[in-house]
Amino acid sequence: MTETATLQQALARFFDPAGLDCQRQRVCRHLLACRTEAMGGTVWQCTECDHTQPRYFGCRDRHCPQCQGRAMHQWAERQQANILPVRYYHLVFTLPHRLNGWVQLHPEVIHRLLFQSAWQTLHTFGRDPKRLGGDMGMSAVLHTWGQNLSQHVHLHCLVPGGALGDDGCWREARSHYLFPVRALSRHFRGHMVSALRQAAKTGKLHRVTRPGDVDDQLNALMATEWVVYSKPCLEHTDTVVRYLARYTRRIAISNARILAVDDRQVTLRYKDYRDRDRHKRLVLAGEEFVRRFLLHVLPKGLMRVRHYGFLANRCRRRRLAQIRQALAIVETRPAIETTTDDTEARDICPHCRQPTLRVIGRLMPQRLARGQPCNHKAHRYRT
Repeated sequence: MTETATLQQALARFFDPAGLDCQRQRVCRHLLACRTEAMGGTVWQCTECDHTQPRYFGCRDRHCPQCQGRAMHQWAERQQANILPVRYYHLVFTLPHRLNGWVQLHPEVIHRLLFQSAWQTLHTFGRDPKRLGGDMGMSAVLHTWGQNLSQHVHLHCLVPGGALGDDGCWREARSHYLFPVRALSRHFRGHMVSALRQAAKTGKLHRVTRPGDVDDQLNALMATEWVVYSKPCLEHTDTVVRYLARYTRRIAISNARILAVDDRQVTLRYKDYRDRDRHKRLVLAGEEFVRRFLLHVLPKGLMRVRHYGFLANRCRRRRLAQIRQALAIVETRPAIETTTDDTEARDICPHCRQPTLRVIGRLMPQRLARGQPCNHKAHRYRT
């Protein structure tokens, strides 16, 4: 077993572009090239001991485990100013696994309807005069995987616990679960099935070709109990931001969960939620591991993080100011933490441990054949 097993190593051994669409081939090429000479980079030299080392650029692909950590922190910093001093709720809207086949056939359509149905459900409950009687806000993040890399499509939603009424008053949610989850589940199911039926009638599900399959599938879905999960987030401010940031930048598998890669198989660690959250090991054939990972490559241009209600981009600043005024809070922008520690750590020489590394040149990218891993040629650079 190796302690340095990574997704990049697994792809380098088992990735085969044959039969893959252009988007999945593109993602694999990005991940294979990430932080190698294929991306180019910079040359650093220590002014004390003359130690020289290259640093290669990241691919910045949203499916890359090496690039999402920094992006997560940057996203959290930008969102800090949008947090309200109210209780937040974490809701999860899950699609039944019966729809997994349709998700692969029409990912853009199913994912769009999932976002719309989840928001329409919360919006309807929030506008109900017997509940909150106002406009709510929601930030939703799309996840498509389970811990064992199986297909498990669901939305993680962070919802401020209250609504802004038409009279400008803030109405705080009193329930421990925001709304009854059984009622949310029934409404969510009805709206999603209705939207799927309408999409089929208008030809948006044209890849579902078996006669009678649409009606049979939708009737079976209406006879199934759908899962909606809700719990309160007891902390506020930066803790809530970090909580959401973990979900916004999470990918199907992180390098920390890959325990070993050899010539035939990949060993990974996962949490079994059905067995009291115990951590277990799963051994997959290399080709099966890559197949499961590629199930979760999103179509190009599909936004996996979306904001609704008073958190929508077009009205967020104005509506948040109204809510803070209703809560009698002077609006101040919290101090944003910088990444100086990370920058200073990058400047420390690994040889003499002094912060004396400086850039002396730039590495030119090495061009690779399509679908091929980097072969670590001698790189060239210019000063």
